Amino acid sequence: MLDLHDFHAALGAHFTAVNDTEHVADYGDPTAEHRALRESAGVLDLSGRGRLVLLGPDRQKLLNGQVTNNVRDLQPGDGCYAALVNAKARMLADLNILALPAELLLDFEPGLSVGLVERLEKFIVADDVQVVDAAPHYGLLSVQGRHAARVVAHLGCFPELPTKALGNVGVNDPDLGEIHVANHPRAGHRGFDVFVPRATLKAVAERLIAAAREFGGRPCGWNALEVARIEAGIPRHGADMDESNLPPECGIEERAISYNKGCYNGQEVIARIRTYGQVAKALRGFQFTSGTEPLPERGSKLFKDGKEVGYLTSTTLSPSLGHGIALGYARRECNGPGVELVVGAPDGKVRTVIVPLPFVGLQYA
Repeated sequence: MLDLHDFHAALGAHFTAVNDTEHVADYGDPTAEHRALRESAGVLDLSGRGRLVLLGPDRQKLLNGQVTNNVRDLQPGDGCYAALVNAKARMLADLNILALPAELLLDFEPGLSVGLVERLEKFIVADDVQVVDAAPHYGLLSVQGRHAARVVAHLGCFPELPTKALGNVGVNDPDLGEIHVANHPRAGHRGFDVFVPRATLKAVAERLIAAAREFGGRPCGWNALEVARIEAGIPRHGADMDESNLPPECGIEERAISYNKGCYNGQEVIARIRTYGQVAKALRGFQFTSGTEPLPERGSKLFKDGKEVGYLTSTTLSPSLGHGIALGYARRECNGPGVELVVGAPDGKVRTVIVPLPFVGLQYA
């Protein structure tokens, strides 16, 4: 259960489970919450996500040998996004990695902590590294939307906010404790994650929500965030990426993969893909006509000329566009913009068209 369950319930929250962890689904008006994420500012309690800390002088060396991006050269205040893969380069998790002054903070999808601890500890041989679960000690509040920076600034404890992707700043506030803020757009607009000691989580949540309301924003739940991140074309591990996928398939190559960092577990497979050609399938955006009701479900198969060529992973009705959209995979011979595919069955009536990501008609200023 979320530490702030009663606090959220008093605000009218309904709750949902994501990988067996509790999250706020919505506060009774998902459409208004989505509008806040798009137009003003939404405050989310993402404390159900996983958080690990790596301590010790060899922490960057260890993690650099496990993930697809360059962790070795991160300086305090830097951050990067990376994939954790198995020996066959299949996705096990994606990680937001923050370099703090004396530790590495990993933020990732709910329910993966036990497996990630086992994976990292398996490769600690002579390294001086300790892996600690930070979730019992720190919560995660996220502010997303056009006015996110102004909302976070209202806390009054950060002399400046980080400007680089996953750049981070920490302060030791006499009232709120040691707090860290990271530049992390989760829904296509501006966005910041705020890592807060559990003891002061409620106080910080109250301040952020009050500040958001000043700019026309509000507290928001998981459901509105899911719609916004699909509109932004951002894949989520557990929905659009899993162990059946290679990172270059998932639309994260530019953000998550360094091709000159040296060896890591699964590196040879990913290097071969780059050397010898494209992946067999790739993540794409799919647009449905306005009359497509109900929307096709996750896992619906895609067909071209009677042949199965892909599948859908995340579907939603976009309030911004007024019609259904989806993320999914299509084989490389038929995954260009404008290609029309049939959904559900070779002779199905539902059609979808591949469109560029983020979806056309959405502006992310």
